[in-house]
Parts: sequence; structure tokens; C-alpha cells
Amino acid sequence: MSTPADLDKLSVEEFSERCSAAMIPLSNTFSYFPAIPLNEEDVKDYLEDPVAALPPAISAAVRGVSILLVPYLEKANGREKNGEPGEFVSFERPPEHRQAWFSRTVSGDRTRVLLAIKDREVADYHYQFYRAMATLAVDNAGDDSLNQYFSLLREELSNEIHGEVDEQGWRLKQALLRRQTNVRRETKLFREYARHSFIDTLTLYLHGICCDIDVETGPRQLPSRHLRRRLELLANLYPPPEGYAVFPEELSR
Repeated sequence: MSTPADLDKLSVEEFSERCSAAMIPLSNTFSYFPAIPLNEEDVKDYLEDPVAALPPAISAAVRGVSILLVPYLEKANGREKNGEPGEFVSFERPPEHRQAWFSRTVSGDRTRVLLAIKDREVADYHYQFYRAMATLAVDNAGDDSLNQYFSLLREELSNEIHGEVDEQGWRLKQALLRRQTNVRRETKLFREYARHSFIDTLTLYLHGICCDIDVETGPRQLPSRHLRRRLELLANLYPPPEGYAVFPEELSR
């Protein structure tokens, strides 16, 4: 196996390829590679617990996933690969504005997800882990799941419901409202907003299954009753694994 000095500043594609033979099986769907030493508690916190909390339908949707836990991910500085800016694995902390939290690459039928873990709280890592899983799930979702979520969004837009779950979805929603008169119409702008809204909401849903989290309140936050409707839809599409609760009232059952 290469040393950290050999692996430093490799692109995520090159790093993943070099580590492919050293992946450790975690389940039928997941394997992992730690680029820095992990003890048993770390493996539980970073891998076993978050993977166990994934709904079975999500694990089926994301198929084969290799998780690479790396110290840092650094955004490309003007360099491009295959016409697209990329990220690099780094064993030295990059400047704040150049740090990335997760990246992914595909090789054959397996997706490799790289997550930066050094100098990070486990709770922050869990959020990025579930965001990576939500992104994979939405990108592999069937038409029925997409149409159900998009239909709920169109209802919200028709009723002029304010707010969103996260920052990127909020910005895309504002762009849609500014630039498109009929906001329910199927356009590239609508689909981009709807996709990010789905990812943001699914991230919150998955994170909430695993961990006790609070939804931040604020002027941009989707009202709680509408957020509840979204989460209820996701609970129907992706039921939690046995023994896990979604809503507070389920904890007493």
C-alpha cells in the first residue's frame, strides 16, 4: 500500500484507484478504506452506526458504495481534469476557502465516496455522510419517487409556501420564482431546484433517523407543517430500518 506521502495531493479519482484493492467489507453494499488510523470506536461512529440507520430502500438505491475516509479534501485551484474542476486528497489542512467535505467518483458499477474527517466533529461528519447518501439516492431514484416529491413541491409553489430546508435549495427556489412565471412548469430550472430540494430534505430525513438533531429556525426555513409533509412522504418512500424512529411520537411505541 502507498504511504501518505505518496498519496498526498492525488485527485480523488487517482486516490480511489490506488486504494481499491485495500477496501474493507462493511456489508453487502458498503466497503471502506481509512486513510488515517481508526480505532474500534471510530469505526462504529463513522461507519457502522450511520450505515445501520440507512433505510433498506436507500441501500438498494445506492448499490455498491466504497467509503474512503481521508484527512482533508481540497478544491482544485484553477486546475481542471477532463474539463471539470475536481478535488484532491490532502494530508495537510488546506486553506478554509479551499476545503471540501465530500466528493465522489464512479468506477464500473461501484461508487466511491470520499469524506474528509480530520478536525471535524462526528455530528458534522454524519451530516455530510447522509448528504452524500441522499445525493446518490436521488440521482438513482425512479420516476415514481421523483414525481411524488416534485408533485408536493408544485403544490407548495402554487400555495406560495415560503422557505426551504437548506441554503442551496433556498437559492435555487428564489431563482425559479424570479425567472419563471409558471413555477410549476417542467423546465431545467424547476428540475434543478427540485433535485436540490429533494437532496436537502432527504439529508435531513436520513440524519434524523440516525441522530437526535434539531431543525434550525429562521426566516428562510420551511414552515414546520410543510416540512412534516415532506418527511412523511420520505418515510413512505424510504421506511426506516426496524427499530429506528422518524418522528418524536414514535419513540414511545
